[in-house]
Amino acid sequence: MTASTTDEQLLDRAWWKESVIYQIYPRSFNDTNGDGIGDIPGIIEKLDYLDDLGVDIIWLNPVYESPNADNGYDIADYQSIMDEFGTMEDWEQLLDGLHDRDIKLIMDLVVNHTSDEHEWFVNARDPDSDYHDYYIWKNGRADVGGFTGHLGPEDEAPPNEWESFFGGPAWAYDEDVGKWYLHLFDEKQPDLNWENPDVRDEIFEMMEWWLDKGIDGFRMDVINLLSKPDSVTKHDPPLNSTEVWETFDGPRMQEFLDTMHDRVLADRDVFALGEMMGRMDMETAIDYVGRDGPLSTLFHFDHVLLDHGGEIWETNEWTLNDLRDSFNRWQYGLAEDGWNSIYLSNHDQPRLVSRFGNDGEYREESAKLLATLIFTLRGTPYIFQGAEIGMTNYPFDSLDEFRDVETINPVRNALESGEIEDFDDIKHGLRHNSRDNARTPMQWDDSEHAGFTDGEPWIGVNPNHDEINVEAARDDEDSIWHYYRELMELRKDSDVSDVMVYGDYEVLINDHEEVWSYVRTLGDERLLVTLNFAEFESHTWIPEYEVDFNPHDMEAELLLCNYGADERATDVDAEAFDLRPWEARIYRLK
Repeated sequence: MTASTTDEQLLDRAWWKESVIYQIYPRSFNDTNGDGIGDIPGIIEKLDYLDDLGVDIIWLNPVYESPNADNGYDIADYQSIMDEFGTMEDWEQLLDGLHDRDIKLIMDLVVNHTSDEHEWFVNARDPDSDYHDYYIWKNGRADVGGFTGHLGPEDEAPPNEWESFFGGPAWAYDEDVGKWYLHLFDEKQPDLNWENPDVRDEIFEMMEWWLDKGIDGFRMDVINLLSKPDSVTKHDPPLNSTEVWETFDGPRMQEFLDTMHDRVLADRDVFALGEMMGRMDMETAIDYVGRDGPLSTLFHFDHVLLDHGGEIWETNEWTLNDLRDSFNRWQYGLAEDGWNSIYLSNHDQPRLVSRFGNDGEYREESAKLLATLIFTLRGTPYIFQGAEIGMTNYPFDSLDEFRDVETINPVRNALESGEIEDFDDIKHGLRHNSRDNARTPMQWDDSEHAGFTDGEPWIGVNPNHDEINVEAARDDEDSIWHYYRELMELRKDSDVSDVMVYGDYEVLINDHEEVWSYVRTLGDERLLVTLNFAEFESHTWIPEYEVDFNPHDMEAELLLCNYGADERATDVDAEAFDLRPWEARIYRLK
């Protein structure tokens, strides 16, 4: 089967399709003032590094004013910069420095919720204020068990039994108001009421303000949660007949995003990336990111939920077939109408080499293989800071070492309730799953605190920084860092660039337990990518009956191999290969 596109003359080109996006988590990138927290001047200090790496777009995690209940995703002022990160003048210097290097900047847009310290919410606690209806306030229920008395009156239950994504009820009681407000995340992150047109107007004006300052687009946080189900919006107290998952893609979601597009985005050549919670059907996805959709592309969660159990400390086993099936669904599903975002890690996910690769004996080989996958599937590739040097998960030993509320809150609740007896019982799962794995400081060199700060870092530095760091990687021509650069050069500045970006995707041997092979095709141009997800040698081949060409008549020209261009990788027939552990190869088929 082939994920087909139009022919070359009808390619729907866009600058963001041909770009490579690098995500910066500013708190952990580079600290210049010694307070242990990364800052905007620290990013400015590393602009030449980003330019040398070869990225095209920086996605900057939130730097707005925030009390940091959720590390900046609880925004207290959308139009100011957090003191810890610097000033608006620093931010403007960052934007100018990026644009001087032909690098674009997209900002995080967090508009499902604000901080409870935002001026809107402070005013909303007065029921007579015009801001009261900016949030979702509901009456509680009579004593029904469940969350009764939890963070509220002893004899009163929350409006419904929804559990927040960070643990505990999704409602918090406000004594001054005498009602409960909805918070799908932390209780300091009250959800905005998008049913109120004044809320929408305020958000759209804020977006225009940032675009007028010169940014190149937005990454939209949990954007498909804006429209709440009728069971909540039309009833007080809400009906208890819906699950919290039914907040995904609510009844007015398409309307809200279409209006956002028409009001803010339509007349600007900007990039709009939507983070989409839940498992989304393809028809809904195309409504969002098809040619007539309001967004450029989206983040789905299919592949990053494969190893998650029901709780933050629970893990599931996954196979290569599971991973390949997940990506196949999207490669084929958006082939005719839509565009994919290709990522394996970000600030909300563990380190990709520890999760999908081998962070021990084959750390470098598997890190390069995973990079090959990201850059050769059809879609825009994303690099999360540190992936380019193969940073790994952190060896957490106690709950005190964590900083993330998504980890801390559920664990504390479970310890208090007796659901778990001891931290050590769940340590392994937290080491695997926690978002804090991605948030440990960038490892620049082998000095104390990895060159991230002269002070005490806000979260622990991985002890393996003496071996895994930027300085060592740049000095080693065979490093993961240089391999990333080679992939970017192939994708952007070679005679196979178009086929790497726009070519059709065709999977080969869809049930191979160790090897993932696929062909990218554009006109007469074909690339073969073959990846061995195993700690041992594997054999693969091109079955003639699955492709529209005869592999026996093809010559395979090696473009890149994570073991180097040795005789074993170059002297092959196009029809069959023996691959070394975690070996990745890209061939041009002639």
